[in-house]
Amino acid sequence: MSNQLYLLKIRLLEIEPEIWRRFVVPGSITLDRLHDVIQIIMGWKDYHLHQFTIGNKIYTGSPESEEDGNDDGLFRMADLFKQKIGSFEYLYDFGDSWDHEIIIENSRYFNPELQSEVECLEGARACPPEDIGSVPGYYNFCQALKDPDHEDHERYKIWFAGFHWYDNIFVSEKFDIEIINYELMKYMQWARDRHQFWGFK
Repeated sequence: MSNQLYLLKIRLLEIEPEIWRRFVVPGSITLDRLHDVIQIIMGWKDYHLHQFTIGNKIYTGSPESEEDGNDDGLFRMADLFKQKIGSFEYLYDFGDSWDHEIIIENSRYFNPELQSEVECLEGARACPPEDIGSVPGYYNFCQALKDPDHEDHERYKIWFAGFHWYDNIFVSEKFDIEIINYELMKYMQWARDRHQFWGFK
């Protein structure tokens, strides 16, 4: 692998115990592709809008005007982070407002055991279900599922059973790195037109 690699850690803010992932991406990846990777490794379903905030600039998918931010498909990691190692923000779902912090732990990462230039290395816990109602809704959801006497227990069980990809069971501590990396492998082979060429130098 000849491409410059970035070692990143992403964590979902305001939830304890922490929901986080550590993963590797190439410097050539564009922000729109980074969004795709984040969706896979965190477990989101890409139902909603998103945006990155880097410094004082906003990058988002297909902005309609300059006020909406920069088009994230036009910017690569290596171009935005040439020197400084720091952190930036990723917001998913403007309704529930899931705030993530992305920390650049190493901008010259090397690991001869890597299977791919896009790979999840470790992490902890499952991300919340979509449309659960932000952080307060997530805590109420978890409490209701654990307590059969909770007033929302049956309602949440029936609602959640409609999402087949969760196998009808929500396990807050579940983190399956093999499934994540399998989905990343499939994504790497998926062709889709973007502003920038998807490939590795």
